[in-house]
Amino acid sequence: MGKQRIAVLTGAGISAESGLKTFRDSDGLWEGYNIEDVATPRAWRKNPQLVLDFYNYRRKNVLDAAPNAAHYGLAELEKHFDVHIITQNIDDLHERAGSAKVMHLHGEILKMRSEGDESLVYDITGDIKLGDKADDGSQLRPHIVWFEEPVPMIEEAIPVVHSADIFVVVGTSLVVYPAAGLINYAARHIPKYIIDKRVPYVSSITNLTAIEKPATEGVKDLITLLVK
Repeated sequence: MGKQRIAVLTGAGISAESGLKTFRDSDGLWEGYNIEDVATPRAWRKNPQLVLDFYNYRRKNVLDAAPNAAHYGLAELEKHFDVHIITQNIDDLHERAGSAKVMHLHGEILKMRSEGDESLVYDITGDIKLGDKADDGSQLRPHIVWFEEPVPMIEEAIPVVHSADIFVVVGTSLVVYPAAGLINYAARHIPKYIIDKRVPYVSSITNLTAIEKPATEGVKDLITLLVK
């Protein structure tokens, strides 16, 4: 018999413990910026330099950060389960911790793409500058799904959740759609776990275990529950 499949949806709360700020901090700002000014297509059209500066700065933050115990714990689970990470995060901390199957719903900070042709994607660890061009001659932009843009990876995430034997949510408030809706694709009968400092109210979800702790502590508890 093959390993049981675990689908794990992760959000900003798992990276927060590595020192990466969540954009839904209490003041509603993200690194001191209004989301509308740095993370929408309108912002890009209005002031591309500001948007590039913002993401260039965040790229440095990600490169300076290190995976934490929650990232490593989820990677460890691969010894016992077929683990699929679906993350709302744009950092690469899951990959650096050793997770083999990671799907980024909202893009990746260490990639850039043509603003004209979304399929032209390149790796980047330095800064993107105005005037940097893709192979089609278009300006390069962060490979990020901004607010008001479609989330194409959601179509690939749905069957992963649908076929899971266990579904886990770590460090996400379940308010950013369409990612938050993924929990509705988990089969009713399978066990579900939500790990968050403040577990959101989800009345319609069956077989749910809430672990109201930060990601690092909660994943440790999850491993104890799952690895008998």
